[in-house]
Amino acid sequence: MGGPDDSWRKLTRAEEAVIVHKGTERPFSGEYEQRRAAGTYSCKRCGTPLYHSGDKFDAGCGWPSFDREIPGAVKRLPDPDGMRIEIECAHCGAHLGHVFEGEGFTSRNIRHCVNSISLLFTPAASPEASP
Repeated sequence: MGGPDDSWRKLTRAEEAVIVHKGTERPFSGEYEQRRAAGTYSCKRCGTPLYHSGDKFDAGCGWPSFDREIPGAVKRLPDPDGMRIEIECAHCGAHLGHVFEGEGFTSRNIRHCVNSISLLFTPAASPEASP
């Protein structure tokens, strides 16, 4: 997907359980938890770019962790449990995960704990591919 639009991607049952019904994938089970490649992480449902790989870090929590989102791409709202802050795609409302502050993992002192199943990864263009 090149970018956000109104033709959302058809989701599998597992994707729908997390993205639509606000579930959580099992820790250490997602395909992006250990990914180190350069690129962009986008919303699996609508294609909106959400995070750059340079803002990803290993928090050891079992889910991809980022300490900064692309400005305007992620919306925060109180989680129904009353204890956490949920994060959603600002374009389509897809559930991404939760955000935590004050843990000290990075100098930004914030952790977006995101379900891999809510994301699509697009690798950065390689220097060899440039004209």
